[in-house]
Amino acid sequence: MSKKMVFSFKEGDGKNKHLLGGKGANLCEMTQIGLNVPPGFVISTEACLAYLDSDTDELPEGVMDEVHEQMKQVEQATGKGFGDAENPLLVSVRSGSAMSMPGMMDTILNLGLNARTLKGEIKQTGDERFGYDSYRRFIQLFGKVALGIADELFDEEFNKVKESAHVTEDVGLSADNLRDISERFLAVVEKATGRPFPEDPYEQLEIAVKAVFRSWMGKRAVDYRREFNITPDMANGTAVNVCTMVFGNRGDDSATGVAFTRNPATGENKLYGEYLVNAQGEDVVAGIRTPKPIDRLADEMPQMAKEIEELRQKLEAHYHEVQDFEFTIERGVLYCLQTRNGKMNAAAMVRTSVEMEKEGLISRDQALLRIAPDDLEQMLYPRIDPNVRVTPLAQGLPASPGAASGHVVFDADRAEAEAKKGRTVILMREETKPEDIHGFFASKGILTSRGGKTSHAAVVARGMGKPCVAGAEGISVDVQLREAFVGDTVIREGDLVTIDGTSGKVYLGAVPTVEADFSAELNILLGWADEVARLSVMANADTALDADRALKYGAKGIGLCRTERMFNTTDRLPVVIEMIMAETTEHRKHSLNKLLPMQRQDFQELFETMAPYPVTIRLLDPPIHEFLPSEQQLKDDLAYLQQLRDSVRGLEVLSGTMSLLQTENEEFFMPQMVESRQVEEAIIKKETMLKKVKALYETNPMLGHRGVRLGITFPEIYEMQIRAILEAAVECDKKGLEIHPKIKVPQVCTAQELLYVKEIVDRVSAELEEGLGHKLEFQFGTMIEVVRACMRADSLAKQANFFSFGTNDLTQATFSFSREDAENKFLPLYNERGILQNNPFDVLDEKGVGKLMELAVKWGRERRPDLLVGICGEHGGHPRSIHFCHRIGLDYVSCSAPRIPVARLAAAHAALME
Repeated sequence: MSKKMVFSFKEGDGKNKHLLGGKGANLCEMTQIGLNVPPGFVISTEACLAYLDSDTDELPEGVMDEVHEQMKQVEQATGKGFGDAENPLLVSVRSGSAMSMPGMMDTILNLGLNARTLKGEIKQTGDERFGYDSYRRFIQLFGKVALGIADELFDEEFNKVKESAHVTEDVGLSADNLRDISERFLAVVEKATGRPFPEDPYEQLEIAVKAVFRSWMGKRAVDYRREFNITPDMANGTAVNVCTMVFGNRGDDSATGVAFTRNPATGENKLYGEYLVNAQGEDVVAGIRTPKPIDRLADEMPQMAKEIEELRQKLEAHYHEVQDFEFTIERGVLYCLQTRNGKMNAAAMVRTSVEMEKEGLISRDQALLRIAPDDLEQMLYPRIDPNVRVTPLAQGLPASPGAASGHVVFDADRAEAEAKKGRTVILMREETKPEDIHGFFASKGILTSRGGKTSHAAVVARGMGKPCVAGAEGISVDVQLREAFVGDTVIREGDLVTIDGTSGKVYLGAVPTVEADFSAELNILLGWADEVARLSVMANADTALDADRALKYGAKGIGLCRTERMFNTTDRLPVVIEMIMAETTEHRKHSLNKLLPMQRQDFQELFETMAPYPVTIRLLDPPIHEFLPSEQQLKDDLAYLQQLRDSVRGLEVLSGTMSLLQTENEEFFMPQMVESRQVEEAIIKKETMLKKVKALYETNPMLGHRGVRLGITFPEIYEMQIRAILEAAVECDKKGLEIHPKIKVPQVCTAQELLYVKEIVDRVSAELEEGLGHKLEFQFGTMIEVVRACMRADSLAKQANFFSFGTNDLTQATFSFSREDAENKFLPLYNERGILQNNPFDVLDEKGVGKLMELAVKWGRERRPDLLVGICGEHGGHPRSIHFCHRIGLDYVSCSAPRIPVARLAAAHAALME
């Protein structure tokens, strides 16, 4: 064999985790920096891959020769002999890949024991019980891992001895009991395999090495890699670490434990961990005895406590990272058996980043890069209490993170009414529509049985920072009955449920949550992020309240204000419906004149809240039929009203009639007086509205009469909005405020559309400037969300000061996917089978949508070099998508307020990793 495949801890390259695995590399590095690591060696991942690729069950040629040579060095270092009957050397055989996969691969301890070496071990330790306990553990573990014998066969014999000895716990067994168990286990092996248990330690070692190599392709390891997206370039194959066994159960001067160099839950700069005196490591893990907090070691073993504190300092000083390490004390000697970067929650990661930078352990750049941006979400939303164990009722899509409990309501009006009474509610719908917006405001969270992570419910909830579970298809919602069904479980209006928008789980009843923690350290860290980031981070915000929250999260402006959200409040929706129902331009303008002061006030509040940052306002985008009830809802309402009319005909008043929102729940009972005249008027109104809904019907409304097409068909709508924006700017100008308004036109596909709207803008601005006496400062731009707009970017840039990519619609158009249907029907299968690597509505599709974006940026800036370009789709808050935006030269990203800290850190990562 020409290539070296076995490396002693003294010679292995501690930086080469791909070759030696994380565990092996760290054992080598700790040895070489002078820490007390038991002698040993590493068999490389290359040997593993060569073995797995082989058609035979043989290790690569020369590997066992190298193992023999390395074992001689271990024998020399320990003064013990591998297989020696008088002073036996025992070893552990442990796995270790480049990426930590705890518990996913196999380990064998106490290897080297046989009938002869067992006697030597008992003689050396003077503890017969310890010897046989180690022996029976070795036989069972080797039998299970290396020989494939079912645990149940060993457990059956084990339990027989415990029953005859009248003990329930392992610790109650005597040395004689354990000798009996060991003999029984040897018989189990011989019966299962047809041959005696292997006595030769080198035969044991070779079999064990093969078994650990095979565990790389074991089901749990394969499933783990798939679940956590561990690709071959991240970790390929497992190394095998052969390490001298040291024992923490040699008496009261021995111990074993696990510790973190800092508290993994809080980040406090203090040793954190547990230990047991006179115990083996598996006793801590198995819970046979209750471990003691590491603080108490100073009382029992003061010198050892001092040495562990020194070990803590050395580990952090060398690795520049919080370490999770295992230690054993054998007869007053401290050994470090393993170290790895400690897994901590986001709050602890942020605190340790800031404190370790101040201590000089890491640089500011390292402090930023050690935290995954997505992990910050843990700190920004309430979440299910991790200490609570509860079974979910249903599973949907995690559409907007956070957790909330509340009483179920099935429509927005009821949600608003109940919230006014002080009741916490969860709005449950089959799917939501824009007119449900007041229900969103009133609810603690939103749950839908249809729709995807970019559905209306999901987008609005994220914008509001409210939890949302979408597309929970296991739930059947019946709005008429005011009930929902999950299998045999019935959820009635008023029942308590809890939703977890981070996991997509739905629970019956109230599940305890813990509040978010936006700490001082997080503010410091994000301040550092802003200093290095090139991309500016803005917010998708529609109200002054949204804007205020966005500022608290660190937004540098508003990249998307959806004006249609302002139409959906209870005092405005009737005016909007009146405008839609108008049959003439004159009547439509009459309704728009009522909306004008409302919109002007909205925009003025936004400008004042965000000053001096820019505010980008998108003109009306959705089809106008979305502001009307659905055809089915209107038909249902008419059927009820007609039935009501028949029942009250001839009577002036019927007392105690239920409203359209009928329910059996007394707490939600809403009696009202109904006059027959009012019923007739309601029927006429509903019939007229039904005709309008049918007239506005579109086969595919998302590709139909919306956005700029609507603004050209009904220019009075866009003129009202443009006037409201500019009049609000005038009012702020009079107050001496520095503001930066931006008017954005949606769904543009040709420069002629943009020019048509720009003429309205120019006319209105000229009129206002005449009264103001000086020029109004504002910018005019376009959404880029239609494929043709990307292809005509140079032409659009002649009219537009800025581009704003709407990547939700651009993705939909590029793939010809319907978002909601794709996410609920075939996208999971596409991802599972590798047809697509990611859901393109979650992760920006760089190869398709990204190419269009690159072309649009290039051509747009060739025409207008100072063209400002940003993104305001859902991808604006996704770290990997933010890296792409940085790479192609965008100026800003815009996302929902709670994603802003994630985006700020991701923008810093993009700059640092460039």
